[in-house]
Amino acid sequence: MLCPLTKTKCVTSLVVSCLIALSQDDRYAFTAEWYDPNASLFRRYELLYYPKDGSVEMYDVKNHRTFLKRTKYESLHLEDLFVGNKITVFSRHLSLVDYGDQYTARKLGSRKEKTLALIKPDATPKIGELVDIIINAGFTITKAKMMMLSRKEAVDFYVDHQSKPFYNELLHFITSGPVVAMEILGDDAVCKWKALLGPANSAVAKTDEPDSIRANFGHDGIRNAAHGPDSVASAAQELELFFPSSGGRGPVNSAKFTNCTCCIIKPHAVNEGLAGKIIKAITDEGFQISALQMFNMERANVEEFYEIYKGVVAEYMEMVTELCSGPCIAMEIIQPEPPKTFREFCGPSDPEIARHLRPGTLRAVFGKNKIQNAVHCTDLPEDGLLEVQYFFKILDN
Repeated sequence: MLCPLTKTKCVTSLVVSCLIALSQDDRYAFTAEWYDPNASLFRRYELLYYPKDGSVEMYDVKNHRTFLKRTKYESLHLEDLFVGNKITVFSRHLSLVDYGDQYTARKLGSRKEKTLALIKPDATPKIGELVDIIINAGFTITKAKMMMLSRKEAVDFYVDHQSKPFYNELLHFITSGPVVAMEILGDDAVCKWKALLGPANSAVAKTDEPDSIRANFGHDGIRNAAHGPDSVASAAQELELFFPSSGGRGPVNSAKFTNCTCCIIKPHAVNEGLAGKIIKAITDEGFQISALQMFNMERANVEEFYEIYKGVVAEYMEMVTELCSGPCIAMEIIQPEPPKTFREFCGPSDPEIARHLRPGTLRAVFGKNKIQNAVHCTDLPEDGLLEVQYFFKILDN
């Protein structure tokens, strides 16, 4: 027979075990990193996510203290949580570098891979449709940049094709205009992206896989719209060429800095999978996208960029919070008319007003409210170059 003290200990132990099991059912743990630009170092946190109410909690690993008390955060979803992804919690951009416990790894560990989706010069005018295909296939675009490849970069990229008879033609083609490189994440991403592309020769693709990307957007064996690596190892190598992690810059962006205006697809629209549709609407209207890049903006950068609105627009702080709440896509737009023309196409800043007065404009079609109104565009023609330079000269460096 157990003594009362032993019985109490057993009961307590059982209660604790039950509570742990319950909490395990109701929360997932990750190790997350954040780059602190002020201190020039990475800070590490334990991030807990509670799917029952969509709340998050964060602990500073180094200082052993609570960084963020459990708080409901509706912008984060369970499908966003996997190692390798980047998430935003209250304007802080976090990289998920590991699972916090075996339970989370067992429950959420998946076959998530990253691969390179490279849109070639012949298909860059169709980037909107291709981005839409990528998103609809279930991929997450985590990096994107329109680039101009030098001959040396093209040689590095096509190193395995040096013995091919079409090698020089290949180099000439890939350097003949801008390409759009994207890092895309998804389950079995390498195989899935290759399957979406179809046979390397577009003529063969039209016959054998008429629904594939190369069948619909390519022309022949070289001008075949897009590229994807053959293996996880190749994907890692090729991503390093375009998005170097070692501190290098990679290929230069394609910005022209002339006769231009700026457009930014806001984080809510990117997170809602609208980027491809917005880009297609812009090009269908006859505007040329001469540079494009995905940014995760720090709050200080957004405040600097939006400084002209401070004290002028009542929604200034909400505008800042929205633009640093997740990835945005900045674009340089070139047009024959002054920038005012593109601003008219974006429509009134309030989507409700836009739907009444200008129903075909970007904000009328894709905007939700005055803060989440799909896009930012340059207000004054003389500010177009300055805003483009802010993204493609200052932030890109």
